[in-house]
Amino acid sequence: MQSSVKNQLGAVRRGRGIAAAALAKRVGVSRQTIYAIEAGSFVPNTEVALRLAQELEVTVDALFSLEAEEALPRKAVAAEVLSVGAPETGASVQICRVGDRLIGVPVSAAPSFLPEADGIIAKLGRKAGKAELVMFAPEESSAKRMVLAGCDPATGLLARMVERDTGIVAVTAAASSRVALNWLREGKVHVAGSHLKDAETGEFNLPILRRDYPGEDFAVVTFARWEEGFVTAAGNPLGIHSIEDLARAKVRFVNREPGAGSRVLADQLLKQAGIPPAKVNGYDRAAFGHLAAAYTVHVGEADCCIATRAAAHAFGLGFLPIQSERYDFVVRRENLDLPAVQGFMDVLLKAKLRRKLEMLAGYDTSQTGVVLV
Repeated sequence: MQSSVKNQLGAVRRGRGIAAAALAKRVGVSRQTIYAIEAGSFVPNTEVALRLAQELEVTVDALFSLEAEEALPRKAVAAEVLSVGAPETGASVQICRVGDRLIGVPVSAAPSFLPEADGIIAKLGRKAGKAELVMFAPEESSAKRMVLAGCDPATGLLARMVERDTGIVAVTAAASSRVALNWLREGKVHVAGSHLKDAETGEFNLPILRRDYPGEDFAVVTFARWEEGFVTAAGNPLGIHSIEDLARAKVRFVNREPGAGSRVLADQLLKQAGIPPAKVNGYDRAAFGHLAAAYTVHVGEADCCIATRAAAHAFGLGFLPIQSERYDFVVRRENLDLPAVQGFMDVLLKAKLRRKLEMLAGYDTSQTGVVLV
């Protein structure tokens, strides 16, 4: 194996007018060792390197240095970026193939650590959602990766269990239920999560899939049922108990983005109470995700939001339930045979997943893994 240590021993020795045999004697090694070092076929230990530098009256790094690593080629590849916000050049992404599409999903930094990523956005495309990506390493096998879009706060817990138990990486793309379903229809994700309630029937997801996505052959599997409600500061200091309280001038509300089930719920409650959205301070201010909305309340930038009980508990906030909701995973039936999707579905049936969802998130898992259609 070629050594990565580069040396200038021969040049320095000859410049000093010292014969190899004489230098070898002073240092206490053989003449052949000096020639081997100069040829690069032998790397001296620390003591010999220090003795050589001392005899030649130079520093060690004047004799020995590491070869500069050859830069890896940086080839940009065209991809589609899944992001509810505008992606930025230099943003870190995880990469996965969905059919013949190369998908990049931006990953945000945790408060203390850089995110795990496969590459960065090198250049934004002229069309929205298009970009050129630079990957850090050769593309991972698509059979071991899948893209999961949705807003459930427990998605990260599920993704980690899928990777530990199956070796499959679930690349998670944060999105409202409507956006996730639209990405699924467009062939950009493998699995979409949804908790959209049909106003007429009170049923979750199935009527909306039949009505708004006709002709699509979707399979629907339940993830869990969870409670959604008003999230307030700990102890509920402003006494928020109903939708009418959001119309009070001193109450600052943070909404969810259009297409989110939480926003649909807020609109339904406001309509039933006869309250115009303009009367709610913060109605037009949107947080992208249950945890993001709850965090806004946690840091004191809002007094209330509508999110899951799990999101409230994650930040030690108050919670007043409004309704129980069923969160389902939707997948194209033709993709059910993909190894990554099969592995994902298998984990949904595991008892240890249900136990974690019940204990850590407070979810009802009695229907977890049940195929609805």
